[in-house]
Amino acid sequence: MSFLIVLAALCFLMWIAYRGHSVILFAPVAALGAVLLTDPALVAPMFTGLFMDKMVGFLKLYFPVFLLGAVFGKLIEVSGFSKAIVAATIRVFGADRAMLSIVAVCALLTYGGVSLFVVVFAVYPFAAELFRQSDIPKRLIPGTIALGAFTFTMDALPGTPQIQNIIPSTFFGTNSWAAPVLGCIGAVFILIVGLVYLDWRRRAARAAGEGYGDAANLQNEPAAFAGTALAHPLVAILPLILVGVTNKLFTSLIPRVYGASHEFLPAAMGKAAPVVQEVSKVAAIWAVEGALLVGIASVLAFAWKPVSASFAEGTRSAIGGALLAAMNTASEYGFGAVIAALPGFVVVAQALAAIPNPLVNEAVTITALAGITGSASGGMSIALAAMAETFVANANAANIPMEVLHRVASMASGGMDTLPHNGAVITLLAVTGLTHRQAYTDIFAITLIKTAAVFVVIAAFYLTGLV
Repeated sequence: MSFLIVLAALCFLMWIAYRGHSVILFAPVAALGAVLLTDPALVAPMFTGLFMDKMVGFLKLYFPVFLLGAVFGKLIEVSGFSKAIVAATIRVFGADRAMLSIVAVCALLTYGGVSLFVVVFAVYPFAAELFRQSDIPKRLIPGTIALGAFTFTMDALPGTPQIQNIIPSTFFGTNSWAAPVLGCIGAVFILIVGLVYLDWRRRAARAAGEGYGDAANLQNEPAAFAGTALAHPLVAILPLILVGVTNKLFTSLIPRVYGASHEFLPAAMGKAAPVVQEVSKVAAIWAVEGALLVGIASVLAFAWKPVSASFAEGTRSAIGGALLAAMNTASEYGFGAVIAALPGFVVVAQALAAIPNPLVNEAVTITALAGITGSASGGMSIALAAMAETFVANANAANIPMEVLHRVASMASGGMDTLPHNGAVITLLAVTGLTHRQAYTDIFAITLIKTAAVFVVIAAFYLTGLV
């Protein structure tokens, strides 16, 4: 019964998200409904002590990233840089390769360390412009961005700085470059199959006479560039490059400047307690925020005239979008925390532990828990915290290197996590102005391709012994 309660809560929230209802409203309803059916006395304590605590904690850490990312994306749009990049991309790749262009840009930013959420905000303006000029249906933009940002550069390619590739290192004593050959095999599989699928969808839409869409009926369309001349493509893409480079630079500099922790005494009347900040927990976030500020400053420096003309109105809409995206994702985070605390979640974890093959056990366990919680990093953290010792013991008994465990865990976390209730999916759809009904089919197809890639990697290891 406890398992059925968890399953019902999950299915309800996915159905609500797919129907287009607010996750901000229904995530606590779904979570607390499950608590009510499990132990009614825990509804109020769970809501305040767990759901709201996790939700507010997420906003405390990540809302500035959402806000700065949204403002950066809006400035890229109103400056005309997105249009300049699109014009250059079409000249280089051709209009029929618009999807490849967007996937490449997303991949470069993600592999450069830019947050997935920031990539969504930054890439959407010129993705919309490129798809419009190429007359590709707008509903294919989310699937294209998902392929570029949420898949192979997130956790498959060795060395990626995304958190999904960092978490396993603390449990298996590895590093972000673990199992480079297997990671590259998985990345190539995802990229090729994903592009083939998206191109098939594009050709099917064109054969049916479907174009970008009627501007009068589309939501969150980027504003038309009001200037007379486009910037040089190298100038237009420079802010994006600066974000990636400075993010990498700040990531290494911040721990050196502040150390493991930093303490200061606030200027206040009376006896104020010192404020201690554990820098190791926020260094990556500070780095992204600093990089986005550099990116925003560079856009202002290179395109002051067109940006200043619509700065107030543009940033107002960007802030509204950031608030909605951050609250959606934070609500999902709170939902995942509550579900993970219920007895039904333990039942799921124990059932998954019965799978005999060590790598298949690890992959299925992590991707299932990531799907239930709607979070790649959350599901993986829960799974590894509870079962890492078992995974290691089983792997040692089967002579499986820890690097292989790392790569399988990392890739599995980004498998079924992108179900309809996933925070990144909801953010992506909110930013692009599309609904689950319009665009989730393609995101789910990418999800299936990404999940299959984990088992391709496992098969490659058993067949070749490559690491």
